Amino acid sequence: MSKYRFITPHRTGKWYPDLSLAKRFANAIGAGFFDSRSGEFVAYPGTKLEVAGLDAMAR
Repeated sequence: MSKYRFITPHRTGKWYPDLSLAKRFANAIGAGFFDSRSGEFVAYPGTKLEVAGLDAMAR
């Protein structure tokens, strides 16, 4: 099981259990825009997606 979060040059998002949830809340840190009608996420320039497995989270 993996965890997902978005990182901008100035802020770091929270870890979420699935990618769709991370995309929905990415605009809270200014990482991008989520269109709820189409379900598409557009990341702003400089935004990175970080993925961590359970072994990395346990460290």
